[in-house]
Amino acid sequence: MATHDPETAQTWRMQFTSTARCVSLVRTQVEKTLCDWGFAHSAVTTAVLVASELAANAVVHGHVPGHLFEVQLTGSAETCLIEVSDRSPRLPRALAASADDEHGRGLQLAAALAMELGHGPRDPVGKTVWARLPMTPENPATPQSRQRPDRAEAAEGPMP
Repeated sequence: MATHDPETAQTWRMQFTSTARCVSLVRTQVEKTLCDWGFAHSAVTTAVLVASELAANAVVHGHVPGHLFEVQLTGSAETCLIEVSDRSPRLPRALAASADDEHGRGLQLAAALAMELGHGPRDPVGKTVWARLPMTPENPATPQSRQRPDRAEAAEGPMP
């Protein structure tokens, strides 16, 4: 199990089949990894949403038959860099979705949640779309705060 060490960056990487079903697997793996690294649940939830949107875009817009897409996480004490790479040279672009459209908001959502959002070339071919998110470590509860309030009060004595 990986642990969260504020002094060093940690990296996780996995390749996925370019199918809609694998977007769910991306969510599961990203959540497990970031929780194992010790990040707070609220930060993990946001990172999972952004990773899911970027992975969905790789499947829908970056699909190249016979090729996988890759998700990489790089976590440090205060940030997580999410990178999704595919073999398509087609660059991402935010769409102007109307109120009735069911698609077209993924990059806008990722941009709203991330500190930074961008893309760059992938070696040897394709592109990487990335988002950097603020992260906070999970604070372990103190033994007293884990007790039920009535138990903690009883251990200290009655209130005057």
